[in-house]
Parts: sequence; C-alpha cells; structure tokens
Amino acid sequence: MRKFIIVLLAGIALMCTPDAHAQYNREYFFWMGRSCMMNNDYQEAIRTLNTLLRFDEDAFEGYFLRGIAKYNLDDLLGAEEDFSTAIRLNPVYTQAYTYRAITRSRLGNYDDALQDFREAIELRPDLPGPYYSRGVTRLLNQQFKEAIEDFDKFIRQENKVADAFICRGLSYLHLKDTTQAYENFNTAIRTNRENPNGYNRRGGLYLDQERYQEAEADFNKAIECDSTYLLSFFNRALVYNATNRPMLALADFDRVIQLDWTNSLTYFNRAMLRTQIGDYNRALEDYDRVALYSPNNVLVYYNRAGVHAQLGEIEEAVKDYTSAIELYPDFANAYIYRGRLRELLQDPKGARSDRETAQRKIAEYRSRLSDSTYSIFADTTQRFDRLLSFDSKFAGSSFDRITGHNGGHEEMRLLPLFKFTLMRPDTLPEVRPYRLQRIEDFRKRIGNEYLTLSCRESNIAPDTLVMLDKEYALRLKNGDTSWTRLFERGVSQALIKQYTNSVNTFSTAIELNPSNPFLYLNRSTTRAEMIDFISSIDNSYQRISIDSDPANRLNNNSKRTYSYDEAVADLNKAVKLFPDFAEAYYNRANLQALSGSLPEAYEDYSKAIELNPSFAEAYYNRGVIQIFMKDTRKGCLDLSKAGELGILEAYEVLKRYAHLED
Repeated sequence: MRKFIIVLLAGIALMCTPDAHAQYNREYFFWMGRSCMMNNDYQEAIRTLNTLLRFDEDAFEGYFLRGIAKYNLDDLLGAEEDFSTAIRLNPVYTQAYTYRAITRSRLGNYDDALQDFREAIELRPDLPGPYYSRGVTRLLNQQFKEAIEDFDKFIRQENKVADAFICRGLSYLHLKDTTQAYENFNTAIRTNRENPNGYNRRGGLYLDQERYQEAEADFNKAIECDSTYLLSFFNRALVYNATNRPMLALADFDRVIQLDWTNSLTYFNRAMLRTQIGDYNRALEDYDRVALYSPNNVLVYYNRAGVHAQLGEIEEAVKDYTSAIELYPDFANAYIYRGRLRELLQDPKGARSDRETAQRKIAEYRSRLSDSTYSIFADTTQRFDRLLSFDSKFAGSSFDRITGHNGGHEEMRLLPLFKFTLMRPDTLPEVRPYRLQRIEDFRKRIGNEYLTLSCRESNIAPDTLVMLDKEYALRLKNGDTSWTRLFERGVSQALIKQYTNSVNTFSTAIELNPSNPFLYLNRSTTRAEMIDFISSIDNSYQRISIDSDPANRLNNNSKRTYSYDEAVADLNKAVKLFPDFAEAYYNRANLQALSGSLPEAYEDYSKAIELNPSFAEAYYNRGVIQIFMKDTRKGCLDLSKAGELGILEAYEVLKRYAHLED
C-alpha cells in the first residue's frame, strides 16, 4: 500500500511538470477508458475518452476505443462514425477497418462491410480475426462457399475456437452437405465441451434426420452446460413430442416460457400439444396469447377454431374459421371445416357454398403444382398441427412491424406500402400540397371513381369489394381486355387477397403497356403482400434482428426462404420510368428495411422526402428505422415532423422514445 502511494505521488508530480503534462494525461485517459470498458462501464468510458479527444483531436486510438464503447451500447451509427474518423486519421489502422466492418455487418450493410474486411486483410493478411468476422458476414449474406473459405483460413491459424467450426458447419448445412456439417459440429464439441451451442447444432441435425435418441443426448448435454439456454429446452421438447412423450415436452415448453414469457412460438407449440392430449381449455389460453402477439397469423385462428369445435363451441369455431378465411381467402381447409360446422348449425346454403369454394380452391392449387413460386401459396389439404422448429419465425404482418420482440422496439411499426387501391371518394383525406399531374392523368385514364394512391387499408366493405371484382371480371369477359381494365381487375383481386391471380393480371397489363410505372408499382406491392401471407403459412419469415454479436444471430435465424427481390425489381423499373415518383422510393425503402438493409432504406426514404418535402409517411418510417439504428435524436426529429404533417401514430412513438434522445 505504501509503495502504491509513493508511485501515485510520483505520478502526480510528473503530471505537474510542463513537458510531461500532455503526454501523461493522454496515457492516463487511455488507461482509464480501457479500464472502464474492461469493467463493462461503457458510458463512463465514453465520458473519459471525450475528455481525451477534446484535448487531442488527432488521437485516432481514442476514436477507436470510443467506437468500441458505442458499439457495445448498440449505438451502431455512432460507432461507425468513430471508426471512420480513426481510419481517416490513420489509414492503415487494421483494427478500425475490422470493427467498422463488423458494425456495418450488424447494420445490414454487407457490401461496405466486405470492402472493409478486404482492406483489413490486405493490411495484415497474417491476422486471423478478420477472416472469422468476414466469414460470419458472408454467412449472414448467404455467400456460403466464400464463408467456408474464410473459416478455413481462420482455423488454419486458430484451431481452438469452437464457434468457427460451428459457423463453418452451418455454411455446409446451408449447402446441403450434412456430412461436413456433422464433422464440424463434432469438432466444435471436442474443442469446447462446455459450449452448449455445439451440442444444440449437432442435436438439431440429428433431429432433422429423425435420430431422436442421439438428438436427445445432445440436448441433455447442452442443458448441463447452460440451464438458462432456452434453445436446448425447446429442441428437447420437439424430440419428446416426436417420441410420444407429451408430458415431458410440455414441461420443457413450460421452462422455455419461464425463460422468455413473450415467446409466441412456444405458446403456439404448447397449444398444439395440449390439443393433442385433450387439454382443450388450456390450449385455448395459449392460442389466445398467440393471437394477442401475432394477430395477423392465419394459423392461430385456424387451429383455435379446431379447439373450439372440440369443446362444442361451434359458433366460436365458425368465427375463427371466418377470420382465417378473411386473412387468407385461398385457404381450402378453412372452407372445408367451416362448411361442416355450418351443417351442424342448420345452414345448408352456407355449407354448400363453402364446399364448392373449397373444391374450386383445391382444383386451382393442383393446376399450379408445377409453379414453384405459387404452389406453396395456393392452398393444400395438408394438416397444420405439427410442431414448429425454433428456426421458424412465427410473426404477424411483416408490413406492420420492423421488428419482433427485440431490444424494446417490439411495438414500433412501419407504415405500409403505397399502392393504387379502392377507397370511397367521400372519405379521402384533404388533398396534400404534393400532387403530380402524371398520377392524376393515370387515374383519369383508368376512369374509376374509387381509385386512389394510398398506403391505408381500403374502407370499402369486403362484400362490396367482391362485387366490384365480379363487375370488373365481367367487363373483361365481355371483350374489354385493355391494359386499363386489366389494371383495374388486378387492384380488386389484390384487395380480396387473390394475390396469385392479381400478379398474373398485372403482368398481362404490363405486357400491353410496359412503359407505365404505376403498373409495376402495384405488381410490386402485390408480390410483397403475397410473400407476407406465404410466410404466415410456411413460417419461414425472418424478422429483422440484430444481436450484440453477429455470430449469435445464427443461433436463432435461418436463412430467408422468401425474398423481396422481384418486388424490388419492379420498383427499380418504376423509378427508372418515373424518376420523380416519391412513393416508389418510399416502397423500396420499406422492403429494404424489412430485408435488413437499413442504411439503404434510409437513403430511399430521404430521396422520397427530397422529392416530396411534405411526405409524412416517409418522415415517420425514416424516424422509426433511425431509432432502430440507435440514432434516437434524429429519429425523434423525423417523427416530430411526421406528427406535424398529420401522422398521429408518431406521437405514440415519441412518448416512448423522446426521453432517450439525449
């Protein structure tokens, strides 16, 4: 202790000497900043480094350390800016390139991230770290072969890192090479026998291959390693279910819910399992909880209807089947079962109508089986009571949310896509200052009093929409097959959720008039909405999620099965044909945000605002994604502008986030 005081006093004396003052202070603040970060006190680290940088604006290491602190606080844009400053001050700073690349990867900006990794590797090809991080980025970007090459290079230098073998195994798994995947998961386990993820990955592979005994042993071992790792309990429940041990499966699902009480996928699985063992009342409780979290998922209503029917609650069952049909009008199963229940309710006319509709839907499905794009969307008579894996994304409308339960943003929602839709003229909002004559001329050319460009739901009753669709179909049948009539029919088909037919109708209209940007806009919106409904059935929708460690995203997310590429391609065409079309940029921004490309989304929202300075919806959505990217202050400013321009939803978000802008 005495020696420490003497050293400390000597240090103070040194600080007081004029020549040593600046240099010693600089080292002191570096040391303090590093110490704070080692203790996970990132805010104090930033305050300390701010002091350093006020005295020495050229201290590139200070910007680098502050960038790491911001990164750990999820201020990704701030971290990127600090790493960029460090690189500007020291263009050969390898670590700054590496960390900026990781940050950009978390922001979904994979192209720039990969460029940064190239710079880092060219500067120091002997360092193993950048190869691993680039491999993770390539895996997230679905560049599986390139990811394997990077993990190979990393492992040649560092062969004791289990996560590298896990990530390489996942890359092989995506390439359908289960042998190599198995070998890598095996090696990961040998490398670190205390890492539950290795056992979970190998167990998941066994589960897919129906090797249940081996899968169970791996999940048991994963639970021994970490009894709070919910994925282990979830996967083991699937094994118990597959091997006819429902009570053990229920116990594991209960444990998952204890660890994460908002996990709607687990409630959904537990509801199906409770239904299978006849515990109908508790199954209803679980389905009610899922309906609260995912109100736009058709399977919730469809499965809950079956439970109501088992309990003799026929009218409630009919209501749920009707809700499923409203969400998904091509759902033949729902018509079949609703028809049977209507017979019990002495409604022979309704029962006959449902049977006929179901038969027609099934026939339409069979006629499309050769079409890989639509075959899954068209209804089948398959069962929907199998348990879903953890990689399934049980979510509601992708246009209603930019995130799932993630980082406190679970209630933030994007305003929907713009499209030409049908609205009652007497209910349209006041005309905004921004009007394009080309849009007005298009509406006049179509000649439909209900047609308007909007992002809001149609306020025309569903029965009326069906009637209008029949009217437009009759005009086509009577010989008016112009592109204008086809467009009109495509709009009505989309509104009654006949997405497959709507896309085909718009495509025919485009063949007749390939230079019209508005046809591409509506086909794009319909394609995107169709993907949303496909995902609610197939459960492969990958919601936007950004984990603190990019590698951890791989624990919870499978690759996106469906992409918005075709929808975005239509918008690219619309923008090329009509560069001043603000709504096309706005729509493209929405799809980029939903695909995880947040910086690109920001650019397109900004372009839409540049074209239309009073574009309230664009301000709102840009504000939402800025908050998601941790730039709360700028996000709140955009939301404030949106509220000023009439978006009332903006004030609800501001209430939750305005206090964070400092």
